[in-house]
Amino acid sequence: MSFHPDWIIPDWPAPARVRAVCTTRAGGVSVAPFDSLNLGDHVRDDPAAVATNRRALQQAIAARPVFLQQVHGIAVATLDADTPDATIADAAVTAAPGVACTIMVADCLPVLLTDREGSAVAAAHAGWRGLAGVGGEGVLESVSKSFWHFPSVERSQSAMKKVASNTLAWLGPCIGPQAFEVGAEVRDAFCAADARAARCFTALGGGKFLADLPGLARQRLNGLGVTAIYGNDGSPAWCTFGNRARYFSHRRDALALGGSGRMAACVWLAD
Repeated sequence: MSFHPDWIIPDWPAPARVRAVCTTRAGGVSVAPFDSLNLGDHVRDDPAAVATNRRALQQAIAARPVFLQQVHGIAVATLDADTPDATIADAAVTAAPGVACTIMVADCLPVLLTDREGSAVAAAHAGWRGLAGVGGEGVLESVSKSFWHFPSVERSQSAMKKVASNTLAWLGPCIGPQAFEVGAEVRDAFCAADARAARCFTALGGGKFLADLPGLARQRLNGLGVTAIYGNDGSPAWCTFGNRARYFSHRRDALALGGSGRMAACVWLAD
């Protein structure tokens, strides 16, 4: 594997056969405003440039990234060598080597998962809608249930807690709590399921709040019993909106520049 030096390699205690990377803007052929490693084929970039960028990613990771059609939902796709690109889902799981669970982002939060044995991997697209879900059941709850089907454990509550404690999570870059302004409906969607979510919102007045997206994801993961969480801690270095040279940001660039590219967070099992 040969990664661009600007790409992010997760710092987490995953087994050696578990590989993961998160791209940045660096290393591709797209021109402004998609410069340069845009991996999204739905953002009005030149299709030939996107295809070239995707081939470069596949060559770099020596695995096949499966690009989902993400719809801000909670559906989970189980991947194998034959799973087509554009499968409609916002999360993916696999135990098949050489197939990369791949999430595209440009402000939303990518969440990567594995276990301490490296028996399977998973990835989730956690924008606020998918993260909140309905009645406290969002994309992280959905992908965790699918991911935990892989180990051969009894589906009892005690067994599930044991599996959760064996799970590792990594949070990638997203729009940070210094920049993610939302309305009261977003706060209400989280607080209705868990009043403790209020600590992840800072009132701005006029019914507006700043939301801590990685903080909300950590809270949801903790609620599932997952405590080994690495990566994005909400500090400015992880903020897609605030780091123009390194990250794509839909909120920052879509209107101002006419478009924004997409980065990808990938996790896979080596052959």
